[in-house]
Amino acid sequence: MLQRPFTRRALAAARVLTAALFVVVPYAPVAAQGKGNVIPGVEVLLSDSLHLLRGKRVGLLTNHSGRDRKGTSTIDLLFKAPGVKLTALYGPEHGIRGEAKAGAKIADAVDEKTGVKVYSLYGAVETPTPDMLKDVDVLVYDIQDVGARVYTYQWTLALTAAAAGKPLVILDRPDPIRADRFEGNILDLKFRSLVGQHAVSLRYGLTVGELMRYLVGTKALAASVTVIPMKNYRRAMWYDETGMPRVNPSPNLRTLDAELLYPGTVFFEGTNATEGRGTDAPFQLIGADYLTDHVAVAASLNAMKLPGVRFDTATRTIEAGYKFGGKTIPMIKVSVTDRNAVRPVELGIRMLRAFKSAHPNQFAWREPSVNAAGRIKGIDRLAGTDQLTKAVDEGTIDALIAQWNADARRFESMVKPYLLYR
Repeated sequence: MLQRPFTRRALAAARVLTAALFVVVPYAPVAAQGKGNVIPGVEVLLSDSLHLLRGKRVGLLTNHSGRDRKGTSTIDLLFKAPGVKLTALYGPEHGIRGEAKAGAKIADAVDEKTGVKVYSLYGAVETPTPDMLKDVDVLVYDIQDVGARVYTYQWTLALTAAAAGKPLVILDRPDPIRADRFEGNILDLKFRSLVGQHAVSLRYGLTVGELMRYLVGTKALAASVTVIPMKNYRRAMWYDETGMPRVNPSPNLRTLDAELLYPGTVFFEGTNATEGRGTDAPFQLIGADYLTDHVAVAASLNAMKLPGVRFDTATRTIEAGYKFGGKTIPMIKVSVTDRNAVRPVELGIRMLRAFKSAHPNQFAWREPSVNAAGRIKGIDRLAGTDQLTKAVDEGTIDALIAQWNADARRFESMVKPYLLYR
């Protein structure tokens, strides 16, 4: 494997790491200086690594979550940075300000505050076109991740890195649900989509900078990537232990508990039950109009003694525009009692089976959706495999969970050379 030594200037920068095409640079993990004082990559960039952008035309892929600890947008920080020329902005799903509904297509626009052109990567195209890149020398990425494969931000980044042919600088941020926990299967590339582009585990235990390092280092992604690591970050931190102000990464992930449960309860997006969109607690409230026995179903789930959670019953009137919109339906509320014990992927699988067992003739998978790989069920895109539906339908989820646990252990071993933090 080729290696490229640090330059004197890079050593002075101390926290800059470069992983070029098919090149992995050795790196000593960053030692934490204490709990609650994590400095995000954007602030590290401005304090000691701005030379990477000075004198260059910069394109920034970001949204509302890209900001410093004072709440100043990365857009504004780079626009005002000395020697930096911000020439283009790129917005992912939910738009540059993070306000659009899930799946809503976004149009190009102009940023009102800076006058910089905003190109949508969640509308007519999912990767920047040559015209979108013509005034850019280097791309910068600053978006808060959620630590789950079933999300679009990190895959918009991967697609952009592969297609752009430009150097990419990633301003790293925490994995909010701990960067030392791995769960779930490794995606089967037959089922790749914008909610899963590469063969990583469902809860992948990495920051986005580490994820891109892994993909470049294993040659899954051909790109030139520089990661600006955080300072004072430890892998075992939950987001609320970092000292960084919370910003909802997307409209329906409103709490850290919801983010923790998301890698499992997101499966209900692929069913005719609701994952809680249109309620006050998406991904924590799961229900359906046919779940009239929700008391019994909750009791059966509690009897499983799944670690770190409790199942309660609720009813909610669903907001118009979502599944069961306008209806008041029975639901199950998932409450986190010990977040360090929760295994969200197994929880999601067991909840699917509980719904299927209680309502074999009413519970159903949503209709197939069309993507570049052909006709693939929405649930198969979310799961990254067609084995989940088979296991839930046939009652063989114990064997599936055991296999997925083995996949997660294997992935954990595979990523070790690419970690940045202790």
